Amino acid sequence: MHERWAKTIAKVKGVYTEIDSICEALRIDRENCDRALISISFNGLDPLFMYTQLLKEAFLDIEDDDAKSIKELAEYCRLQDGASSKTIEMIEREYRNHTPIWWYTGPYFIYSMLNCGLRLMNVDIILKMGFFIRHLHNHITELHREQQGSMPTKFQVFRGQGLPMEDFEKMKITKGGLMSFNNFLSTSRSREISFKRFARPATKNPSSVGILFVMAIDTVICMKSSTPFAEVSKVGYYKDKEEEILFSTHTIFRIDRIERIEDKYTDRLWQVNLTLAGNQDDDCNKLTAHLREEISGETGWDRLGSILIKLGEPAKAEHLYQILLEKASTDQQRSDYNLQLGSVYYGMGEYSKALSSYERSLEIQKITVPPNHPDLAASYNNIGMVYNNLGEYSKALSSYERSLEIRKIALPPNHPDLAGSYNNIGSVYHNMGEYSKALSSYERSLEIKKIALPPNHSNLGASYNNIGGVYKNMGEYSKALSSYERSLEIQKIALPPNHPDLATSYNNIGLVYYSMGEYSKALSSHERSLEIQKIALPPNHPDLASSYGNIGSVYHNMGEYSKALSSYEQSLEIKKIALPPNHPSLGSSYNNIGMVYNNLGEYSKALSYYEKDLEISKKTLPSNHPDLATSYNNIGLVYYNMGEYSKALSSHERSLEIKKIALSPNHPDLASSYNNIGLVYYNMGKYSKALSYYEKAQEIWKKSLPSTHPHIALVKWNIEIAKNKM
Repeated sequence: MHERWAKTIAKVKGVYTEIDSICEALRIDRENCDRALISISFNGLDPLFMYTQLLKEAFLDIEDDDAKSIKELAEYCRLQDGASSKTIEMIEREYRNHTPIWWYTGPYFIYSMLNCGLRLMNVDIILKMGFFIRHLHNHITELHREQQGSMPTKFQVFRGQGLPMEDFEKMKITKGGLMSFNNFLSTSRSREISFKRFARPATKNPSSVGILFVMAIDTVICMKSSTPFAEVSKVGYYKDKEEEILFSTHTIFRIDRIERIEDKYTDRLWQVNLTLAGNQDDDCNKLTAHLREEISGETGWDRLGSILIKLGEPAKAEHLYQILLEKASTDQQRSDYNLQLGSVYYGMGEYSKALSSYERSLEIQKITVPPNHPDLAASYNNIGMVYNNLGEYSKALSSYERSLEIRKIALPPNHPDLAGSYNNIGSVYHNMGEYSKALSSYERSLEIKKIALPPNHSNLGASYNNIGGVYKNMGEYSKALSSYERSLEIQKIALPPNHPDLATSYNNIGLVYYSMGEYSKALSSHERSLEIQKIALPPNHPDLASSYGNIGSVYHNMGEYSKALSSYEQSLEIKKIALPPNHPSLGSSYNNIGMVYNNLGEYSKALSYYEKDLEISKKTLPSNHPDLATSYNNIGLVYYNMGEYSKALSSHERSLEIKKIALSPNHPDLASSYNNIGLVYYNMGKYSKALSYYEKAQEIWKKSLPSTHPHIALVKWNIEIAKNKM
């Protein structure tokens, strides 16, 4: 009866009559939980996979004072819940009396804590256990050398564990590809132990499947790829009990076969056959080599921070660099850590902090490096990025051009950093509304990147994204959509699923659909963008404000004004906290709120918000910037609705003058101005003039918009009623 309960009722794990047997069962159950939580990455699906080898290199290059590190680990553990004080005292007192493998395989918190740190990329845990990661790897490597002569050339090991349904689906998609266990990997020579103790019990969790990994090991591959493993039966805590083979962290396997295991109690048992691949995959090695060049830092800690930034974990990177800056002993270290902190703050949207950190780094560099050193170019470039995001475009352009001058002297002609300079100069021109100059700079950047980078590098995605932005602002929506979708394809491969750059791509695709009048598609894209940003960014990041603003625009055009107003106001509140008082983006928010009030018939409120927008735009933008045209256009719409037609006409004509200079001749926004001027003339009783402007609007919209776009139907109606009046 009891045995049947244990096999059929999820909450009943077993029935025991002796304390030793229940303690052993609890130990196995705890290990089952730990195994199920181990992080696994899949090539092509998980960007963490691309950083697998670099993470391992960073961990193993961490050098610490052992005595100090043991003391710091003990102090950290005393502050955590669940860490046994007896075990902490034992580690302090007896750490050197036992081997790292003994500690790792013992009934202590070290195993769980270390794998938790590696799984979550928990900076505090990794900082405190960095010395142990190195010790454990070195111990495995030492045993591997000693055991080489007694190991068979080829053999199998087994590992049973639970795997979340989501990860199992990824595994099935990746069949034939590569996967990495992002931790030290415990396996057994015994299939029975792996299956009965770990694979089958894992099926009791309804959200998991039980997996029996069958791993084919070729010692020749291990030697070529520096993948150490060791039989730990003589040095592990439990001696011969589990016939354990322990692999070092981030070991890579190829997925050969996945097949169901027939079992009378469950249909969620699977056998997965793996072959040790090491790091022998050519494509993987090429990408890793390029990423290695981008990961800056002399020490393992430095490089770990760079990887965290690449993985979209800025808060963790900030925490790490603050600690490293406090410990810095040289000018070079202080300059490097300030530079990295600037990058972190920039990514978090904290631009004043970013500027301060970058300028501290630059001041040190001016003293310590020659005048045309690439590090100076990097600092000028980063300062330019901050000014660009603060809306100070002349300062941004000056910094970027100084950076480019240095890079042209210091670097080869197809170096990725030159591509970065051209890209950033393009960004400033883009923000200034000089689209032909922007497109030229972006395309020069892309040409270099295609030569210098692998085909699925995230920086290529960024270039396609930027080019899409220019095409969108030029009204060439099909080209814009094509560029944005190419960017998104690359980013899905190269970045984590909640990386801010993915949010940017979804946002931009939404903007194109919005411009094409496909509002449901636009709303879907913007909401996907916002979901990612809420996870990836601080609550007052400017990008969140942009997403709320874009969602508001879609609701506005769908006629859902209360939803639009709510979204616009959320956007404005964030911008007031995150940006300077005259930032152009604040003007955009005032403009959007004004549009809603205009549509609600609250014209005095609308005019007030539009004039706030115009005031900011005049201070911050060139005299022929398209955003100024938008401000005049919207003020004209309010005067039109108030029946003040001469004021409306004056504003619309000023808007049209700017658009003729700033935009391409078939840009849809030009058609909007012609249509609006036509409306004013119609209401002034000047029907022939109205018809002339309507026809100009129709001609442009037919060239630039899909035939189903509502603007085309609108202007057709306007033409008909004007003709009827003549």
